[in-house]
Amino acid sequence: MLRILKVILFVILSIAMSVHATELKSGEFTPARMAPDFNLPGSTGKALGLSDYRGKVIALVFGFTSCPHICPTTMMDLASVKKKLGADGKDFQVVLVTVDPENDTAEQLKTYLLHFDSSFVGVTGTAAQLDAVQKEYGAAAIQVKPKEGGHTHTISHSSFVYLIDRAGKLRALSPYGQLVEDLVPDVRTLLGQ
Repeated sequence: MLRILKVILFVILSIAMSVHATELKSGEFTPARMAPDFNLPGSTGKALGLSDYRGKVIALVFGFTSCPHICPTTMMDLASVKKKLGADGKDFQVVLVTVDPENDTAEQLKTYLLHFDSSFVGVTGTAAQLDAVQKEYGAAAIQVKPKEGGHTHTISHSSFVYLIDRAGKLRALSPYGQLVEDLVPDVRTLLGQ
């Protein structure tokens, strides 16, 4: 419960900061700070970290491959953003951090992400490693117990898209459902800096 309250406070502060934002439509972090890095098993078959993509604008997302609605919608939206960027899309990198280490292997993440864009990557790790990354970003994930007699595996989790600039600074927080038409100019702005 305390973790959920921290996430709510984080969102409120982010929205409050966006009132002063002059360039981005997403909630802007002012001042920008370095995005916490990690080194976790990746869908590429080797360890990945955000620093591997320095020089690109990164959209960091927390989710899982068996997520029924939020994750696939977010991934489709981000694939659409990349497509709308045209030639600049080569400098836009989506990174999915799983919140389901028990089920999401690096290979499963790779297969899942290929449904959206071949350049998208994902990371997994131990529960402790992933909890540490979630904590660094103020993200939350809670296992939802199936109803009696049910076998449905699900996780309630934060659904923000964190935008990280070319220098590795955390610049904006986009809520679930933000229009692709709003994300594209934000990414273009960060690509131009």
